[in-house]
Amino acid sequence: MEYMSMIEVTRDVKNPLLSRREITCNFKGLSGRLKKLEAVDMISKKFNLEGKIVVPILLKNETGRPVISGSFYVYEDEKLAKEHLKAAVFARIEKAKGAAAKAEGEAPSDQAEVKEESK
Repeated sequence: MEYMSMIEVTRDVKNPLLSRREITCNFKGLSGRLKKLEAVDMISKKFNLEGKIVVPILLKNETGRPVISGSFYVYEDEKLAKEHLKAAVFARIEKAKGAAAKAEGEAPSDQAEVKEESK
């Protein structure tokens, strides 16, 4: 399935004050089926953002249309991203990564280490 044609960029702005790039786009035909990590992967491939921190801020379904609007922040440095954004944003991303790993049948290694430390 070719995802690149499903992405329509509505806004792509560099924010020099916060040292980040802000991308807003529409995902056509993926309403109700797109997960945040899949959206991040699609954005990374479309804009060639390998090695950069892409943070999904908002994925919103449009009423009556099979379109999802998404907002993403792209940072060069993870430390800077953690300074600017709330810790809950990164907690949700880690939770989604854990759920994705569990769905594939493998236990996330981070959670196993935390359980061993708590004993």
